Amino acid sequence: MFEDIKNLGFEESLAELESIIKKMENGDIKLSQSVEFYERGIALKNHCEDILKEAKLKIEKIQLKPTVNGDNEFQTTPFEIK
Repeated sequence: MFEDIKNLGFEESLAELESIIKKMENGDIKLSQSVEFYERGIALKNHCEDILKEAKLKIEKIQLKPTVNGDNEFQTTPFEIK
């Protein structure tokens, strides 16, 4: 019924999650489908969070580092999760 979540990118996962939420809010589905959609929604949410976490780890922040002659140069350092 559903595509394997591992094959979905962030945008596709988010769009499917939004579609599931809309269907559940509208009450257009049966109870048995609601349970399936709820489980799928949780899996999609977790998948989106994993993708965002991975992207966040790849981000580098840029800092100004003073040089010997008083100028500043840009230096990149890995993003740190706090």
